[in-house]
Amino acid sequence: MKKEMMRRTEHIWYPYTQMGDNFSPKLVEEAKGVNLKINGQWVIDGISSWWSVLHGYNHHSLNDALKIQIDKFSHVMIGGLIHEPAIELAKSLSSICGGLLNRVFFSDSGSVGIEVAIKLSIQYWMNKKKPNKTKMICFKKSYHGDTTGAMSISDPEDSMHHIFSPILMKHHFFEAPSSDPDIKQGQLKTLDVFLSKRHEEIAAIIIEPLVQCAGGFNFFEADYLDDLRYLSDKYNVLLIYDEVATGFCRTGSFFAYHQSKTEPDILVCGKGLTGGYLGLAATITSDKVFRAFYEKSKPEKAFMHGPTFMGNPLACSLAIKSIELATKNNYSDKFLKIQKILEEELAGFTHSLIKGIRIKGGIGVIEVHNKSDIEGFGDYSFNRGAWLRGFESFIYTMPPAIIEEHDVRKITRIMKDYFLGKK
Repeated sequence: MKKEMMRRTEHIWYPYTQMGDNFSPKLVEEAKGVNLKINGQWVIDGISSWWSVLHGYNHHSLNDALKIQIDKFSHVMIGGLIHEPAIELAKSLSSICGGLLNRVFFSDSGSVGIEVAIKLSIQYWMNKKKPNKTKMICFKKSYHGDTTGAMSISDPEDSMHHIFSPILMKHHFFEAPSSDPDIKQGQLKTLDVFLSKRHEEIAAIIIEPLVQCAGGFNFFEADYLDDLRYLSDKYNVLLIYDEVATGFCRTGSFFAYHQSKTEPDILVCGKGLTGGYLGLAATITSDKVFRAFYEKSKPEKAFMHGPTFMGNPLACSLAIKSIELATKNNYSDKFLKIQKILEEELAGFTHSLIKGIRIKGGIGVIEVHNKSDIEGFGDYSFNRGAWLRGFESFIYTMPPAIIEEHDVRKITRIMKDYFLGKK
């Protein structure tokens, strides 16, 4: 079976995978609700297909939205043309953001949405006749995507992208945000001093609100965002929130930044935007940012970026329905209920291999001291009925919002039993 699967997929180059290893993927045959049928076995998807599936698989409302739009047209360029799904989705996103972030630029993935944010923030200052403001303030343990600009603002050393450091644009990195009040104050003081001396070269500060995901699953409190907003205003730099992974209720509010008192100048969202059906991202800006590009007979001030499939009407139709479902069914509360179950099951769990456990909304993370200790976790969990994976020194769950309590507890039992079976 394994050799046969390797033969059948020999033309596929898999992501984040050493193809020279003895690697054999598992074939998905069907998907429904929170379950995947893999090699004839139904298992719970505990990681939502890289954190994008909100409503489960094969959801009838999303299926219907897709069918209705595809019978009209599947795609038109947004260049001299526009369509109702893009218009309605942009209005919906602006409304969710409270109207202050009210200009939406669509793209087709989170990484590209981040590239758009970087380019917007740098050109913003060029258009404001401050061409030296080209550097970004970033944080260790950050991950913003795999494209070149996104890699340059992700952790440059302790990351999967460190080998590309020689070719990347150089930015300024600071320690990952801490929830310890004393450490946090020291971090912010360091940043304040730096900005007081170097703000004339800084275009923006970029951060993943509350949870730094793929860069190290670092969690921090919402008041850190309040302090960054203060420093951004004090030193006249833009503030960018990367909510590609944290958006759409996963942390217990529609966007993670809603738990703070702040608004960013630029917000990037993706992943769960279409409920996990199709690639779509949005870079949403304040009117202040937009106005720097808006001037009659000044084509050099226009933003010269345009993904071919930006604002794809199929994806936009899905996103409209996905937001409607998340809002109508109060997914923020659903993820907070998942958080409570995760806390009951994991918060007090200890083992000599475990370094720490972190929980926020629908995200549960176990960090180990040595990543070699979780090398067999993926196969172990699959054989126990759940699709979970180890990543670096972490095992984690980020299930869809519709998951039932007994399935959450099954996932956590698998996670705990894995350690209990080790000395």
